Amino acid sequence: MPDADFIICIKDSVFIDPACGTAGFLISAAESIRANYEKKMTEDEWSMFSGEQFTGFDTDQTMVRISAMNLLLHAIDHPDIRNQDSLSRLNTIRDKFDLILANPPFTGSVDVEDIDDSLKAVVETKQTELLFVALFLRMLKLGGRCVCIVPNGVLFHSNSKAYRQLRAELVDNQRLEAIIYMPSGVFKPYSGVSTAILVFTKTDAGGTDKVWLYNMEGDGYTLDDKRDSDEKHNDIPDILERWGNLDTEEQRARTDKSFLVPKSEIVENDYDFSFNKYAETKYERIEYPPTEEILADLDDLNRKMTESLAELHKMLGGAQND
Repeated sequence: MPDADFIICIKDSVFIDPACGTAGFLISAAESIRANYEKKMTEDEWSMFSGEQFTGFDTDQTMVRISAMNLLLHAIDHPDIRNQDSLSRLNTIRDKFDLILANPPFTGSVDVEDIDDSLKAVVETKQTELLFVALFLRMLKLGGRCVCIVPNGVLFHSNSKAYRQLRAELVDNQRLEAIIYMPSGVFKPYSGVSTAILVFTKTDAGGTDKVWLYNMEGDGYTLDDKRDSDEKHNDIPDILERWGNLDTEEQRARTDKSFLVPKSEIVENDYDFSFNKYAETKYERIEYPPTEEILADLDDLNRKMTESLAELHKMLGGAQND
């Protein structure tokens, strides 16, 4: 899961997670603010921190209660946590938040009649994974930033024009900054689906220049149902370091885990966000011995097997005679 520092947390920013679950992202944001700004914060900033800085919605009443309790335990006394369907017409919030951290539902669809028209204007679909991204754009202020997790199908699905429509929206009308591809297993044992992290800024005027791609191979845990610690395969520290030094990524080869891709190339590929569309596979030439040498080795192996079998028969025959 992305750390709030990943998007350069600002102490006076207003956060929301429109599918907050147990409020893990909001708590991570709060911990990041404390770690980086606690000694510098004013009384007004502490007042905002205790409540209005953090908003979360969830359709499950139990999750709402757990979220409120978790935030209270982290000194956030009056957060705006609501039992509400973020995609419904009841959610009229727009242009309000500086930062969105979210892991919305990966599957499912909603009643077309209940979808707000502002979301349909961005992407004509019933798929929740697409509608949530459209919702993030509506709820962000201009210049606001989003880090969200989406299933890999959002990146390349071509059976429905809605998927391409959303990708084109992010590239052409907003500023798409990064795509981090995560391996399947990151969300086990709950789900084995492959996912990716999208990082974008709302501009409503374009601005995508070069998009940073990173192919994560591990997150510090095994990718099976046990999810045991596995620090030998942990790309997260490298991701954070490289994200903070994107200028150095200009020199990276397409055979590396990460590199920058110009907007023009994404457009040429019809807004396909697949990592393999832009990565280069490095093939190593393997030299094998001549055929005659391989056959000679096989003949020698057969000879040794024949001799060994003859010796074994001899030993067994001698034992029977005794």
